[in-house]
Amino acid sequence: MLLSLVLHTYSMRYVLPAAVMMGTAPTYVLAWSAWRLLSAVLPARFYREVDDRLYTIYQSMVLFFFENYTGVQVIIYGDLPKNKENVIYLSNHQCTVDWIIADMLAIRQNALGHVRYVLKDGLKWLPLYGWYFSQHGGVYVKRSAKFNEKEMREKLQAQMKAETPMYLVIFPEGTRYNPEIPKVIADSQSFAEKEGLAILKHVLTPRVKATHVAIDTMKDYLDAVYDVTVAYEGTVDHKGQRKLAPSMTEFLCKECPRVHVFIDRIELKDIPEEQMYMRRWLHERFEIKDKLLIEFYDAKDSKRRNKFPGKSVHSKLSLKKTLPSLLFLGGLTASMLLTESGRKLYVKTWIYGTLIGCLWVSIKP
Repeated sequence: MLLSLVLHTYSMRYVLPAAVMMGTAPTYVLAWSAWRLLSAVLPARFYREVDDRLYTIYQSMVLFFFENYTGVQVIIYGDLPKNKENVIYLSNHQCTVDWIIADMLAIRQNALGHVRYVLKDGLKWLPLYGWYFSQHGGVYVKRSAKFNEKEMREKLQAQMKAETPMYLVIFPEGTRYNPEIPKVIADSQSFAEKEGLAILKHVLTPRVKATHVAIDTMKDYLDAVYDVTVAYEGTVDHKGQRKLAPSMTEFLCKECPRVHVFIDRIELKDIPEEQMYMRRWLHERFEIKDKLLIEFYDAKDSKRRNKFPGKSVHSKLSLKKTLPSLLFLGGLTASMLLTESGRKLYVKTWIYGTLIGCLWVSIKP
């Protein structure tokens, strides 16, 4: 009985972080909506500046839980600039925590508010978040033949016109690498073989459309492209086979001791402009990722496993970067919930905010 209670308590360590992150969402949306209305008559640039600051507050609270609360070690390799830049962030994709890794790097450059995502179209229906991500500059895209290039270009051009800082996160694989769904991996490898491309083991064959549209549209606006490779320790079983990367819940339960992040900063002049050549370039970048991950997971010398080659830095995030945001949003939410009128407003924000958001994204991407 006691052991069961201990195990249950251990598995519930994600409840408090999840409750706070989800619970403060209506408060955040209300604050953002108030600013959105007040800034309606102002130039778009002013709206974006405050929106970025608000986004920084919420996401730094999220990082309190994903870094300070979990105690995870973030180990960085390669060349992450200290200063903020307008960039496209290209990464391998294994789990939902991958989105948080982009935030982890951005906050270390004081660019957390600049993070925008290229997202699967279905995510726009998320309550509150789906609508807000679109408003913050996120781009929802459909796969394959349904991909709307014109729509994406127009969204990015509008962001540039408003002088919006860009830390645009793209996962070119289009879906997660999941060892528990071997058919997806096999189909990806078959496609690569059919197209005369190198077959990849630890990543999927990348799709070039969103990457090409983003780089081609913003080539005169960007400072660089960040090619990022992420590996989570503890994702290999006793036979040396890849396991599923940690979900957000598992990560918050402190089941991932270390995250390894390799960054390669690429100048725009080194990237081909034509889509067919960029496709080859992107695949070559994923070949490099695959070699890094083969070294990480499969190196014959056990001393070389669970790390990338080259120098690394154990990067610890200061509480000064995250705790004030937690106290601020948590305090606002608690204050709202202490009164009957506040509780009613809170519930109505969840309900009507979700309905209005779904209606908005169904009309306007």
